[in-house]
Amino acid sequence: MSLTRRGFLAGAAVASATALIGAAPAGAAPQRVLGTQDWMSGIDGGRALRTLTIPGTHDSGARFGGLWAECQNTTIAQQLDSGIRFLDVRCRVTGGSFAIHHGAAYQNMMFGDVLVACSNFLGAHPSETVLMRVKQEYSEDSDATFRAIFDDYLDNRGWRPLLHIADTLPSLGEARGKVVLIADNGGLPGVKWWDGSVFDIQDDWNAVPDAKYPKIEAHFRKAVEQPGRLFINFVSTSAYLPPRWNSDNLNPRVHGFLDGTANGWKGLGIVPMDYPGTRSGLVDSLIRHN
Repeated sequence: MSLTRRGFLAGAAVASATALIGAAPAGAAPQRVLGTQDWMSGIDGGRALRTLTIPGTHDSGARFGGLWAECQNTTIAQQLDSGIRFLDVRCRVTGGSFAIHHGAAYQNMMFGDVLVACSNFLGAHPSETVLMRVKQEYSEDSDATFRAIFDDYLDNRGWRPLLHIADTLPSLGEARGKVVLIADNGGLPGVKWWDGSVFDIQDDWNAVPDAKYPKIEAHFRKAVEQPGRLFINFVSTSAYLPPRWNSDNLNPRVHGFLDGTANGWKGLGIVPMDYPGTRSGLVDSLIRHN
């Protein structure tokens, strides 16, 4: 891929298309067309989160560090505005705080910056929720140390009211206006990432695209055929080529499947992606599967 093409693609803006949630019965007044900032407002608050289709990003803060470290080209705020509702947040323990990392690459952002972006977005769009996986990255501190720093963010830095922390997943109505914590660290409270009774996860991050794609499609099928858990279906991979190049291969194939074979399927779960905004209409397509 030429430097010119990479530069153009990396700078591509997130599409601002809108999504229609559901269809009006025949003879009824048409439903309001919802934008990507408030698409969850069209969904009944009684719905369990596991029954939704939720666009997400893999390594959500990873915009720096070179081809092998970078997984996104938009900020957290821009991702949320574009319809993303799942964030994959990787935290390095440093100086009593969490720095956002992808491997060794510091992402010029702290955990507090992620929380500010979520708070600003949810304050403006209280019908929405954000599901957030929090994982330790590029540090090996104990679970107790990780928990102590996390609790400091909650209680001394004032972030507890923003988060929904419970052992089970809430309904959408209970989660509106909140960040739902998904704990991927043994010291954290909240619903546990590794709990197989809650989540069914496909994350073969080291499969080449031709081997990865069938796994993605199979996981979509499983979500529809065997509902009951919150399916998490990673489209991303870093096998042999940088994440950006693999996303150029996989994102269009997933988009075609969603608009073709899977058209009309509901409840596909969380779908974390690299560079979702470079495939125009991909996030909107996922939203339509609610």
